[in-house]
Amino acid sequence: MSAVDRPGPSPYDPFQPRRGRAVALGAGVVSLVLFCVLAALVPGGARGFGAVDRLMLVGCGVAIAAVLARYAAIRAIPDESGLTVRNLMTTRHLPWTSIEAVRFGHGDPWVSVVLDDTETVAVMAIQRADGLGSQAQAGRLAALVESHRPRRGEDDRLREV
Repeated sequence: MSAVDRPGPSPYDPFQPRRGRAVALGAGVVSLVLFCVLAALVPGGARGFGAVDRLMLVGCGVAIAAVLARYAAIRAIPDESGLTVRNLMTTRHLPWTSIEAVRFGHGDPWVSVVLDDTETVAVMAIQRADGLGSQAQAGRLAALVESHRPRRGEDDRLREV
């Protein structure tokens, strides 16, 4: 199938970082293997590492891998009702009507959305590290926000109710 025959992305495709995800998954696997090998190879005995010390090393590897796995799970999922943003520590659903603007200024590491209550929410799923693709993804998000904005007549009818 040629590039011309391939359909473009759907507006409701999830946003997900490419480079950050790959690096996080790779580093998570490396840290887990490294800490397990280290726990197996450190000297034991009276002056060396005991079983608890070895388990702690493996536990450190598991903890680092878990944090990196959470980083790899960052995404933003648009649907008809709004945008569900899953960042490193929080997951939040933002209705389209509450999103005022999409910001991706020069030097910003990821996209931010400005809400109608003046709060700013980071959308870590669209990262500048992804290069020019990040600009296209930010544009797609801005187009989604604009397409769900109430039209002037609809907005007036909502105020009357």
